[in-house]
Amino acid sequence: MARINLLPWRDQLREERKQRFLVMLGATVIVAAGVVFLGDQYLTSRIEQQTARNDYVRKEITLLDDRIKEISDLKARRQQLLERMKIIQDLQANRPVAGHVFDQLVRTLPDGVYFSSVKMTGSNIAISGAAESNNRVSNLMRNLDGSDWFTSPNLTEVKATTAGALDQANNFQLTVQQTRPDLAVKGAKK
Repeated sequence: MARINLLPWRDQLREERKQRFLVMLGATVIVAAGVVFLGDQYLTSRIEQQTARNDYVRKEITLLDDRIKEISDLKARRQQLLERMKIIQDLQANRPVAGHVFDQLVRTLPDGVYFSSVKMTGSNIAISGAAESNNRVSNLMRNLDGSDWFTSPNLTEVKATTAGALDQANNFQLTVQQTRPDLAVKGAKK
């Protein structure tokens, strides 16, 4: 029988398998490293994209906050302007009132009565004066009560003073409320 040595052939086959295994192992490592690298690049790009979106949203939020603050400031300025306009309108509406009040004070003043001081605080008018008699003070109060511009006359004090044998005067103090007549009713009466 012939002796055939198969060991070198097996060694050579083993070496070839080992070489293929190492090549396959290297290729697998390279492919795995490539997949890991590509996955890392993909995830990094997605994270950067999301970070860019978040930054954009933050920037827009700060812009909107600034606009909201600006709108709040504008609303506050608008409210101040409306209050100023109301004050101006009230002043314009009350401008002729002082003239009417003085006119009515003169119209309600009977003969023999004169005012020494007239003081207006809000809608209250304090009047000090002198009259020839108590009847004249009564006529003044009736005239004030009958006026459309005054209401609730209230006599607080009357003092009789004599300067001489024939001169006698009654000093008085009274208060009256100033009202504003309804112009529609006044126009209907005429």
